[in-house]
Amino acid sequence: MKPMTRTDLPAEILINELQSFGVRLVDPGAGAASRRGGAGPSDHKAVTIDGMTVMVPVHNAPAFESPYLAERPDASGRSRIIRDGREVGEISFPLQPRFYGLKTADGIPYSKIAVLHGRDVLATTVLQTCVRFQSRAKTCQFCAIGQSLAAGRTIERKTPAQLAEVAKAAVELDGVKHMVMTTGTPPGKDRGAAILSESAAAVKAAVDLPIQVQCEPPDDDAWFRRLRDSGADALGMHLEAVSDRVRRRIMPGKAQVPVERYFSAFEAAVPVFGRGQVSTYILAGLGDTAEEILAVCRKLVALGVYPFVVPFVPISGTPLESHPSPTPAFMHSILEPLARMLVDGGLKSAEVKAGCAKCGACSSLSTYERGLAPAGGVA
Repeated sequence: MKPMTRTDLPAEILINELQSFGVRLVDPGAGAASRRGGAGPSDHKAVTIDGMTVMVPVHNAPAFESPYLAERPDASGRSRIIRDGREVGEISFPLQPRFYGLKTADGIPYSKIAVLHGRDVLATTVLQTCVRFQSRAKTCQFCAIGQSLAAGRTIERKTPAQLAEVAKAAVELDGVKHMVMTTGTPPGKDRGAAILSESAAAVKAAVDLPIQVQCEPPDDDAWFRRLRDSGADALGMHLEAVSDRVRRRIMPGKAQVPVERYFSAFEAAVPVFGRGQVSTYILAGLGDTAEEILAVCRKLVALGVYPFVVPFVPISGTPLESHPSPTPAFMHSILEPLARMLVDGGLKSAEVKAGCAKCGACSSLSTYERGLAPAGGVA
């Protein structure tokens, strides 16, 4: 690569910057295919920074105007990140997974059943519809679960047999290490736990792969034991926002399940799955203050729940597509003390068996965490 002035940023700072501002790509086709629409974080592309594979926005409005530019990768897949004419870091792009080239026994492309997330995580939305998505009065304002379905990039319901077939191939062909199964919320009091249970059981019967299942808290705590017995190794129940005022404004349907129910569910689930194997996803930048987020995280850590805090990323086509992402400074003000809280509480992303916290691609939290040791210890 041609030499230029370098002002390298520490990895956690560069990740915060890129996840807040996004990145413009000289070569949009570099690396694995990017993801648009769908449930959960989207409009991203996976890149590797200092050995850590993270998801960086490339398709939303902030990314189109980002001060960061990724040059076309060289023959080895490395690319320089440029800002204001200076090189501030280097990234590489994970390759397109081989399992994307296959189809199921019933003719559906594997990539419509499950996708590669980060570097070695298989992710799927088992049910691509949601009772919350049917009305703008109920839908989570950040969610795009219906977009990828409408665009034909996925199918509405993935059967247990399809999931098992794709998971086995992803492990054998691409070395996938764990799997995330999320779902839109169906009608009924189990809130998706039933379809996740049968899906996890089918995958575990086909391949030895750690699985995290994700759903809203079911009404009956007995579902936690059923999910664990079905083969789920970890559980995610995602708060997204922590204060009632933000939950009512941003996710009016989901806010009907109160935070108190989430905490009673966490208390019931941790003894079943173990400390650190239950997690929750918190989106910073929706209106909760740093102090509010950290106060809730302190309670979660005390329960043995891993609070995975990520920067909010606006997704094109959603009501929040023009909502700003949090600043890198705001993320730093949360992630630095949260990492210390986690380490001192004995919760480590590396010890999570499966799921978002283990993957870590949507946040620089694990990078902060790895730089710390328990109080009084040696980093």
